[in-house]
Amino acid sequence: MNIAAAIPVPVRLARIPRQHPARVTAVDWHVLSEPEARRLRELGLDEGVEVELLHRSGIFGGPVACRIGRMTVALRRHVAAAIHVSPNAGR
Repeated sequence: MNIAAAIPVPVRLARIPRQHPARVTAVDWHVLSEPEARRLRELGLDEGVEVELLHRSGIFGGPVACRIGRMTVALRRHVAAAIHVSPNAGR
């Protein structure tokens, strides 16, 4: 299945299918607190970085686990919702 055709572009990180790499197209920095934005930058998350959603916790807005480069990190759902991604066409 061509995942690039299945995902509308752009979509929020918290909404992409699990285990399908995507590339960050934008981050809504203004909706994040200063410590949250700083943490994302320290993790290397910015436009152009490849990410992959690994796990969603619960149906009521729990955290999500994602891979950023070689790191696996947990993000609060509202932080993941501030990250816009497009699917990688190579998969």
